Amino acid sequence: MWEERFNTPDYVFGTEPAQFLRDHRALLTPGRTVLAVADGEGRNSVFMAECGLDVTAVDYAPSAIAKARRLAEQRGVTVDFRQADLLTDDWPDAFATTPFDMVAGIFIQFTGPEARAAMFDGMARCLRPGGLMLLHGYTPKQLDHGTGGPPFVENLYTTALLRDHFPGWEVIEAREYERDVQEGRGHSGLSALIDFIARKPV
Repeated sequence: MWEERFNTPDYVFGTEPAQFLRDHRALLTPGRTVLAVADGEGRNSVFMAECGLDVTAVDYAPSAIAKARRLAEQRGVTVDFRQADLLTDDWPDAFATTPFDMVAGIFIQFTGPEARAAMFDGMARCLRPGGLMLLHGYTPKQLDHGTGGPPFVENLYTTALLRDHFPGWEVIEAREYERDVQEGRGHSGLSALIDFIARKPV
């Protein structure tokens, strides 16, 4: 499905990063390592590379990765793009030999609860002690807007769900809010969003 969706001349979600990353740019310290999960066409990984981070980006769809590589070349930055099935490949062995300073999952709500739990656990294993988990997506209220995201309530996030999945982590931000989002034809209009940033226990 994702290969078919991304196999188009245009960038489905545009080429500019999610506003979530712009809002939290102060956390994107040059020199830090970051894993961008289900990065798609590269808009977020390329932006983080422009901020000076050492970025590894993982996605399943070859057509998305090809567009991401073109975007990185156009912007004059380097990103280590990897093709992998995030629901079956080993975490973190498939992505890095050392843990990352940050792991970012932005609009990665393509899984239901069981697969999501396994993916979150894998993301946590990729993160060094004291590192930051950055998650951004839709809340169940998004179903009322219909301006992007999956049509399945079980795929969507609440602050309680995310806090429960990362017990013992220092929660830096857990916020649900609404905002007009214009990110290509994939995300367009008033949206019910959630930001979650937490530090892995040392």
